[in-house]
Amino acid sequence: MSYGIKARVLRSVASIAMIAALGSPAIADELFYVSGAVGRAVENFPALVKPWEDATGHTVTMVPMPASTSDQFGQYRLWLAAGTSDIDLFQTDVIWAPQLADHFVDLTEAAKDIAPKHFPSIIESQTVGGKLVALPIFTDAPALYYRRDLLEKYGVAVPKTWAEMTTAAQTIQDGERAEGKAEFWGFVWQGNAYEGLTCNALEWVKSHGGGQVVEPDGTISINNPNAIAALEQAKTWVDTISPGGVLAYQEEEARGVWQTGNAAFMRNWPYAYGLGNGDDSAVKGLFEVTTLPTGGDNPTSAATLGGWNVAVSKYSTKQEAAISLALYLADVEAQKQRALMESNLTTIVSLYDDTDIAAAQPIIPQWKDVFLQAVPRPSAPTLGKYNEVSAKFWSAVHATLSGNGSAAENLELLELELTELKGDAW
Repeated sequence: MSYGIKARVLRSVASIAMIAALGSPAIADELFYVSGAVGRAVENFPALVKPWEDATGHTVTMVPMPASTSDQFGQYRLWLAAGTSDIDLFQTDVIWAPQLADHFVDLTEAAKDIAPKHFPSIIESQTVGGKLVALPIFTDAPALYYRRDLLEKYGVAVPKTWAEMTTAAQTIQDGERAEGKAEFWGFVWQGNAYEGLTCNALEWVKSHGGGQVVEPDGTISINNPNAIAALEQAKTWVDTISPGGVLAYQEEEARGVWQTGNAAFMRNWPYAYGLGNGDDSAVKGLFEVTTLPTGGDNPTSAATLGGWNVAVSKYSTKQEAAISLALYLADVEAQKQRALMESNLTTIVSLYDDTDIAAAQPIIPQWKDVFLQAVPRPSAPTLGKYNEVSAKFWSAVHATLSGNGSAAENLELLELELTELKGDAW
């Protein structure tokens, strides 16, 4: 490793006042880091942490988790409730901080030099009871991917509303199937009954003026005509412009259809952009992204705020090394690597003007418009009950999409369930 790279790594971890230990530690620790297995995150991880390993003498092993964030969260809770010391660092979803805070080390003091580099709202999202329980490593907001070549072929404009997207998807699908592409679909998304469906459905509902399921003040708002209209519209996509199997799709299933050239539109996160332009992709150089469509007469586009963070387990017996790694992953060097390797959106403001990132991943500066439309899931107002709220919401949505009751019936029942769950307060 060159002196320049090593120096940058050392500067990125110096804030924890253990610089003397970085060059040749008395004991070289092996850390275990758990993370979801989406895209190329697992295969890229060794290269991501190698500069830190070279600088500190420690090593890191990633423990891959299922792609489903719901499954990840369930496993995390089991490990943390048991107080296991086997896992040192957890990669956490932006919505998990209020629910897992008691199990993580307070990083406020250690990150005092790093935290100001990040978007303040993201740091705030990981601060619970005055304690910074996780550090942001990349942020997320989904967009509408579209086949530029096919829109041009069929004379279709980039859709601004969900209704326009529906018509465009059907037009392109009909045309491609007429040319013998029997497996071609108009639109792929995430319809499985899991957290990803909460994200998709929140975007439909919010963009139709139907609120955010539970509002910032704790009001349960989901049972309203605009939310009903949003879900009924989405229901029409299943088995028309979207395969019936979309009700079992997560991010990777949708990307698989898209990347093999078998879809006109896709709703997905930034990680799919770099993969879609890989040498093994059938759509390389043929697509663009835009903000998600608006609904009805409401001019609002809504993209669910996502993002991932790194937290240090308070049960770890190697906390000094773990904090050092967390700081490195959250700082400029690693965030830039993630942006270059995986097209992840950085949480560090200055990197949006980085010329290397702009040249290698021109989509990242463009994603600012998407990020400005980001809407948070109702984790803050529902606190420790968020996962139950989300599960009830996605279950009601999945039932509607599957034809098990109308949107009006399912949202009325959902309102009753959430009211009972809320009780006197969240």
